[in-house]
Amino acid sequence: MDSSASTQHLKWRFFPSKRTFVFLLFFSHLASSQIRYSVPEEMKKGSFIGNVAQDLGLDLTRLRSGRARIVTEKGFQYTELKTDKGVLAVNERIDREQLCGDITPCSFSFEIILENPIELHRITVEIVDVNDHAPHFKNNHIKMEISESAVIGSRFVLESADDPDVGVNGLQQYVLSSTDNFVLKQHDNPDGTKFAEMILQKLLDREAQPRLSLKLIAMDGGTPQRSGSVNIDISVLDVNDNAPVFNESVYRATVLESAQIGTYITIVNATDADSGSNGLVTYAFSNLKDNVANIFDIDKVSGRITVAGRIDYEKYTKYEMRVEAKDQGGLSDLVKIIVDIVDINDNAPVITIMSFSNSLPENAPIGSTIAVINVKDADSQKNGKITCSIDKGYAFKIKSSLTNYYTLISDTDFDREKTPEYNITVSATDSGSPPLSSSIHLHLKLTDVNDNAPLFDERTFYAFVKENNSPGVSIFTVSARDIDSNQNARISYLLAEDEVGGSPVSSYLSINSETGILHAVRSFDYEQIKQLDLVVKAQDGGSPPLSSNVSVKILIQDQNDNAPQVLYPVQTGGSLVAEMVPRSADVGYLVTKVVAVDVDSGQNAWLSYKLQKATDRALFELGLQNGEIRTIRQVTDKDAVKQRLTVIVEDNGQPSRSATVIVNVAVADSFPEVLSDFTDFTHDKEYNDNLTFYLVLALAVVSFLFITCLVVIISVKIYRWRQSRILYHSNLPVIPYYPPRYSDTLGTGTLQHVYNYEVCRTTDSRKSDCKFGNAGSQNVLIMDPSSTGTMQRIQSEKSILDEPDSPLEVSSIRCGCTLMLICSSFDIFRTTERDSSPTDESRKVDLRLAITVSFVEE
Repeated sequence: MDSSASTQHLKWRFFPSKRTFVFLLFFSHLASSQIRYSVPEEMKKGSFIGNVAQDLGLDLTRLRSGRARIVTEKGFQYTELKTDKGVLAVNERIDREQLCGDITPCSFSFEIILENPIELHRITVEIVDVNDHAPHFKNNHIKMEISESAVIGSRFVLESADDPDVGVNGLQQYVLSSTDNFVLKQHDNPDGTKFAEMILQKLLDREAQPRLSLKLIAMDGGTPQRSGSVNIDISVLDVNDNAPVFNESVYRATVLESAQIGTYITIVNATDADSGSNGLVTYAFSNLKDNVANIFDIDKVSGRITVAGRIDYEKYTKYEMRVEAKDQGGLSDLVKIIVDIVDINDNAPVITIMSFSNSLPENAPIGSTIAVINVKDADSQKNGKITCSIDKGYAFKIKSSLTNYYTLISDTDFDREKTPEYNITVSATDSGSPPLSSSIHLHLKLTDVNDNAPLFDERTFYAFVKENNSPGVSIFTVSARDIDSNQNARISYLLAEDEVGGSPVSSYLSINSETGILHAVRSFDYEQIKQLDLVVKAQDGGSPPLSSNVSVKILIQDQNDNAPQVLYPVQTGGSLVAEMVPRSADVGYLVTKVVAVDVDSGQNAWLSYKLQKATDRALFELGLQNGEIRTIRQVTDKDAVKQRLTVIVEDNGQPSRSATVIVNVAVADSFPEVLSDFTDFTHDKEYNDNLTFYLVLALAVVSFLFITCLVVIISVKIYRWRQSRILYHSNLPVIPYYPPRYSDTLGTGTLQHVYNYEVCRTTDSRKSDCKFGNAGSQNVLIMDPSSTGTMQRIQSEKSILDEPDSPLEVSSIRCGCTLMLICSSFDIFRTTERDSSPTDESRKVDLRLAITVSFVEE
């Protein structure tokens, strides 16, 4: 048959005669269907079977992306799936007789599996028989011996022909060559096979014809018709009047498929009415097929039938055979033997993995397909009924899809961090007694997804660093952990964009993004900043990344890097300050108090005061903790006026730092007495730059207040002038008013302003003198003998103004008092004199000057 004819024949078989049945079964997460095709046997390789893509409703892209493939059970792959065209073609020659024997209809099944998502489709291909075999006999010649006494109607069974084809292509009829003695009669076996027997219609005459030669022809019904033949040689024997006869028409027996060799099945019995050798009957199987010949055995004398080979219920559920009883004269009889096979549970289920992915993302939804397995049991009935299960306690379940197919799906939410992998055991058990089972082991790994943010061990980290550290030194290490894996657990550390004291935190600290080590960018000063509060962010490398923050508090630890600073007495650069002690001072008299501070903290700022040197150590004592200088005895006239004390202020740091201050004390009852000898005091030439700043600031403030007072006075004058002009132009009588002590000076008619300055100063380095300038008003600031060195008492005399209610006078008094207080608070004026003698040192005497500035209107 050529290719075109094959194609037409295929189309005729497939479309008009055989219909394709497509069963679509939909299950959770698994699409499946069934298709049936019908093709003739012996087709060439590559011959078209069917359009799978069209029949399944799939496109070619899906076949390629799903990696469509054919899965068979026994390893024979008769078909080929061409994914580029979506068609099913013959892969190798199909011999129906080899595949199915005499079983009809003949078909084989296989599955087409697609992945992503998994789809399972069953394809059944029915093989249609073609007449490719002719009937044939086992032997080329049949030799028979027939007694001449054989009566008309005697039957002689002939050897059957075998035709592997089935249906109309199988053996259909027998034809016997022309003869007058015999007529051929055809019979059908229960299994569908045909056999023939000759019936004697004319008595034999050995003397006339001792031998007969006939030809038996077997023909099938195929197109073209095929046939086979065998020659029959008949020898005519002498008289044998009776043929053997079986006691029963059909013998039936039952045997287990596990029966051992030699197991008894049944016994047949035939009797012959003849006597002697003509009555001796022997038994033999008649026309046994190859699949039976080696399984059963019969004793030719007794007719006992036993097991001779291995019985397999899965191959044949029953056997039918014929036993011939034959006497010595050649007469015989046939009887049918039916042996039913009883199945036993001798086959365990067979599990085949059709599709399995050994990895699954941990965020896979419930119901995700993990594996598709095929389970089969060759036994029947309850011995072949299978129950499929998995280990208890696992997060999976198994569902049945198509016949003998099971799907393993997830039954819970996964968490890789808790359970990274699973060992799944799938078991299949039949219902036999005892039941048989088999199992397979699947190892499933969960792949990580970024579902966990980095976590710090503490909510807040504390770190300590000493001030004056070296830039770049490592301070502290923050550490976070991420229970994810690979890139999802790779942590980077970042500083949050915060500010510390108005500056970005990055100007103080830096962090190693991989190790989390914090480094100092600069050297810290405890006196400027005592604590750094920052936020560190830990971010993983997932997509999208997850992060968490932690607070880090860095505490700066103080070091003793600052010496004490003396606030009082003030040590000026070129002047000398003296504290006065009256001679009438009692024991314990408070001379002054040394005030010092230390900008350090803790024990580094604990100060102690020690008297290093003194003019008279027996006169003064110094408080160790409070810095108070007191007298320890009564002051006498013998005590020197000039007393010089050197005080050391020392902190408690390791190592300690100190500062030295000189306290000058004048023992006198009055200021002139002090001036007479006070110039002999010397002062260390120690300049303080801050004093210059305060001096400039004081001058600026005084100047500002002075200008403000002038503006106020001018404004008041203009206001009064405007009021007088209003009164002048009014019709009211004008009553002149003259303030007290008003005089018209130089005929100008204006008030004169008198500025009175009272200055206490020294005019010579050896002689002290006080010159007082007298004026219209007198406000005098003198040194109080009972003070501690600062002129603190103001003696005010009666103002030249007799009218205290005058606004101008009140303003003048307030302005003068303000200037006086400011000038008394700062050393504004300095008087520095050098001795004319070249041997004397330069000396500076800083006296507190009292300046009274008054604005007086006369």
